[in-house]
Amino acid sequence: MKMKYVPDTSAIIEGKVMEMIRDGKLKGTLIIPEFVVSELENQANRGKEIGFTGLDELKAIRDIAKEKKITITQIGRKPTAEEIKMASSGRIDALIRDIARDEKATLLTGDIVQAKTAEAEGVDVTYFEKEKITNFALEDYFDNETMSVHLKEGATPKAKKGKPGAFELISLDEEIITKDTLENIAHEIVELNRVSDESFTEISRRNVSVIQLKEYRIAITRPPFSEKMEITAVRPITKISLDGYSLSEKLNARIAKGAEGIIIAGPPGHGKSTLCQALAEFYNDKKKIVKTMENPRDLQLGSDITQYGLLENSMEKTAEILLLVRPDITIYDEIRQTKDFRIFSDMRLAGVGMIGVVHATRAIDVMHRFIGRIELGMIPQILDTIIFVQGGKIESVLSLSLKVKVPHGMVEKDLARPVIDVYDFETGDVTHEIYTYGDETVVMPVEDNDDADKSPLNRLAEDKIRKVLKKFTRNPDIKITSPKNILVRVPKEDISALIGKKGATISSLEDKLGMHISVEPIVETLKESALYKISESGGYINIGFEKSYIGMIADIYKENEFLFSATVGKKAQIKVKKRSDIGKKVMQGAVMKDLRVLVE
Repeated sequence: MKMKYVPDTSAIIEGKVMEMIRDGKLKGTLIIPEFVVSELENQANRGKEIGFTGLDELKAIRDIAKEKKITITQIGRKPTAEEIKMASSGRIDALIRDIARDEKATLLTGDIVQAKTAEAEGVDVTYFEKEKITNFALEDYFDNETMSVHLKEGATPKAKKGKPGAFELISLDEEIITKDTLENIAHEIVELNRVSDESFTEISRRNVSVIQLKEYRIAITRPPFSEKMEITAVRPITKISLDGYSLSEKLNARIAKGAEGIIIAGPPGHGKSTLCQALAEFYNDKKKIVKTMENPRDLQLGSDITQYGLLENSMEKTAEILLLVRPDITIYDEIRQTKDFRIFSDMRLAGVGMIGVVHATRAIDVMHRFIGRIELGMIPQILDTIIFVQGGKIESVLSLSLKVKVPHGMVEKDLARPVIDVYDFETGDVTHEIYTYGDETVVMPVEDNDDADKSPLNRLAEDKIRKVLKKFTRNPDIKITSPKNILVRVPKEDISALIGKKGATISSLEDKLGMHISVEPIVETLKESALYKISESGGYINIGFEKSYIGMIADIYKENEFLFSATVGKKAQIKVKKRSDIGKKVMQGAVMKDLRVLVE
């Protein structure tokens, strides 16, 4: 009596049917259910790699079956739309078992649930256990210094080598990679993903697959998502303990005892995940229960730390499970979308110690990411420490506190409001204040120079007043000395026009502005030229002086055009915003070498 065999999709995709034929273990009739072909076709139409792999495998089976004189028949019907929709719950598997039972055939499967169910139903079954992972071709492109490999159809293979923050992109070979080569590599990756306990699929969408295979995170893309087929593999090459970061005693104590809302920030590829891994291992060694929330799961952690992905394609549902598991520390890698910020916040407010990873070019940018997504007053209860990483090193650490006070530079007591102080953790110096001003949330840098000491209200008022006075004089120097008084310094020749006949013009302006205006001449002859240096810092132009000029009033000219006057600050410099009209003229004067600075 000839034997009959009915394979399901797992047996086809994993190559077990082909293996049995080659080894001479499959003789007789191979029955291919129409459900199997339709399921593979459906997966291929959705751009899933396993669909393409399965269809290629079916073609190869038909070819070799002729040589081995094995009869292949295809029976059954196509599944309905409802059956396809219910495939994940086992509906298609049940239909395949029915065919094996009706045909009195042996069911071939690599699915343990399918095998156990078949045995329970009295169906003869052969179960193929998953094999341990072996080396694969993509690994040949890596060495000890390789961070990532980039293979693209029609281009040479490239790799990033080095360490976080200090790497370079180099060509691995001069030979152009063909689509066939990439298809073979992709096929091997998908097969290993099916049979290996060290692999799982993170993302499987039309023309895109992301697979975590051992320590490699592999992204496979196809047209039309990418213009050509591409395979990118990333692997962490550095694993550093927390001791390797040379933390100060103060920061070490904060991390060990007081920090429960930590954000690790930095540009891509600069070592955020490496520090995250070090913190996870540190807390694990401190006998803390540590879990992670990742999509994709690519942190390289010890066996004691459980890594969670999306539950039913939702991180909210993952968070619900974690709250039941009750971890001491949860690592959220990475926080990108608004819902991620809210999940992080909800878990922190529920009492779970949280460590989040955020992409940012500056440490303060983390606050910009939270503002608007989380109520402002709640942020200090969610975050207590921001660690900024660049070039594989901790560049700065910020901490937060919430106070009710008058913001820096404001003088009126009735302007007091809740203010978030952002301060340098090591020095304790406040670097920024965050508060609401009207309908806007303001992130205001706190500087120790006179220009920065002006309140936002005064700056706004000066701009408005300057526009009014420009009808009578060019570039007036304006200083608000009190809520009801303004000091205006103008060139001598413009004073009469500003005051007007019998003081009519100045009186009219005072009535319009509701403030008293004092007018003083800008007398160039009473001052001497000063040596200075121009530099740039963020959004400011710095005019630097010798320390002996600290506290002196300097007049800044572009050729003979008066620009402004300012007091030389405590750091022997005057700061001007780049984007302001005056800032642009200062920059032009510095470039043209016609900028003059006169001091008393």
